[in-house]
Amino acid sequence: MDSTTRTEIEAAVLRRLLAHLDQRKDVQNIELMNLAGFCRNCLAKWYAAEAQQRGEAVDYEAAREVVYGEPYADWKAKYQQEASAEQLAAFARNQPEA
Repeated sequence: MDSTTRTEIEAAVLRRLLAHLDQRKDVQNIELMNLAGFCRNCLAKWYAAEAQQRGEAVDYEAAREVVYGEPYADWKAKYQQEASAEQLAAFARNQPEA
């Protein structure tokens, strides 16, 4: 496989992942963090970092809008739920030791 095809496939996979997450707004970021070790915000941070490495001016909030499909504040107001005590405890257990 040549590098152009590989990049196109990887880009399509990211678009598919973002579409899947958009369809599953019920899945909270804390659940993603607890199960997979990353969340939508992580994807936005990775997006902004990769853009910066390539000389593109994409800040974190702009990257969040790419990942969430709308401004983060709007998404949060519509879909983010309060984390349960169990979710917070699992999150704390999953954090690397300092």
